[in-house]
Amino acid sequence: MKYLLGIDFGGGASKATLLSEEGVICATHTTEYETHYPKPGYAEQNPDDWVKATCENIKGVLQKSKISPDEICAVSLDAATHTAVILDENFKVIRPAIYWTDTRSTEEVSYLREHYSELIDQQVLHKADTIWSLPELLWIKNNEPENWAKVRKILFAKDYVRHQLTGDYVTDYIEAEGSMMFDSNTMQWSRELCGVLGIDTAMMPKIVKPTDIVGKITKEAAVKTGLSEGTPVLCGTTDTVMEVFASGAVQEGQMTLKLATAGRICVITDKPYPDVNLINYSHIIDGMFYPGTATKSCAASYRWFRDTFGEDYAELDKLAEQVAIGADGLVFHPYLNGELTPYANPKLCADFVGVRASHTKAHFTRAVLEGVAMSMLDCKNALENLQIDHQDSAAIIGGGGKSPLWRQMVSDALGLELIEMKYADSSFGSAMLAGLATGIFESPQKAIEICNEVVSKTVPNPENTKKYQEVFKKYKAIQKALEPIYNGDF
Repeated sequence: MKYLLGIDFGGGASKATLLSEEGVICATHTTEYETHYPKPGYAEQNPDDWVKATCENIKGVLQKSKISPDEICAVSLDAATHTAVILDENFKVIRPAIYWTDTRSTEEVSYLREHYSELIDQQVLHKADTIWSLPELLWIKNNEPENWAKVRKILFAKDYVRHQLTGDYVTDYIEAEGSMMFDSNTMQWSRELCGVLGIDTAMMPKIVKPTDIVGKITKEAAVKTGLSEGTPVLCGTTDTVMEVFASGAVQEGQMTLKLATAGRICVITDKPYPDVNLINYSHIIDGMFYPGTATKSCAASYRWFRDTFGEDYAELDKLAEQVAIGADGLVFHPYLNGELTPYANPKLCADFVGVRASHTKAHFTRAVLEGVAMSMLDCKNALENLQIDHQDSAAIIGGGGKSPLWRQMVSDALGLELIEMKYADSSFGSAMLAGLATGIFESPQKAIEICNEVVSKTVPNPENTKKYQEVFKKYKAIQKALEPIYNGDF
């Protein structure tokens, strides 16, 4: 029997999935790590935490599955994109990686918008914002010159981990699209945009396809992970496209809705849609894209609420179920780290508005879940305002989609049927990608047919959809009233 190993690095944990050639998941293992918030608006991760998590996860799936490491025919990694790792000439990490939710680079974004908007419009699929690598790296150059002077190599999250396994120095073109240093016309690093940082393109990794085999497990990595020396490792790609692939979204018009650390709605298209409210990336299928809207703090908002006020998710869901739609007038905006769609404003803050003495913990819980649902409705409306055609259903992905309450709430609020696949996480997608790279699966469609299936469908309640439209009006009115305050325009 042949096996495929996919490993994902998310906002708070890494997960490994071991998949058989017959499409059966044999084992999974998850290891958590911290995101550090040294100052308001900052978010950083320690790259070596990813490596430690990788070793623990691989050992975990090997122990659980009892298979021989020799039976694993390929390994693939994925991670949140545009999380750059700066390295010295010996590939040693110079400082923690700035995570994509970080908002410290607002001045750098303003500088890029003022001086390089035309160049970015010509070469990049996105608009300047704090989430991209270029402004993050420019912040380091401007504020930490002693660290910047040491930089000789730049990698991205999954590529740094893979380098520790194989010694390679490459990235894939989808990952590169998220750097804001990549020319989407030539499919190469942009000399002009790298020049903004004062660096040569030679400092950047070689660009390859996600399915390219780029190295083999070294002797040292074999000892640390339990894998066999010489096991092939493909480049891999970004976490979102792996979720999109895993959920079965491989045809034009199909849509995915993600309730994870961040929330996203993506539509499969035959072209990109450059717009300040969209994040555009290539699909693993040639000629296809998955432009999407995004809310920064989706399940992150629920996790923050849980960690701050206690209870586990199941108990919180039970509390929220006791409260009617609208949370008796209590409104929450999930802008813990600013917001992307449709505001592109890192200064926005989360808030509870309309608090009364009659409100209980149950009301606050309900308001958090509804606030995220309203933010996702903002995302859906942005897609429709750009006239991007999509189906009336979406594959739901992310941990938040495991909650029946939240799933129904989002379905009602957006008026969308939500399709739950048996598997839809990034590590599963990466394992299937390894199957494509090695010829075990002949096509993306065939991989999905063999490995996945629909397990449930959540249908929107029209009456509830109408009620949420009224909640949404209040949600938007409050946001409009508070934005000048958060911007300091008073």
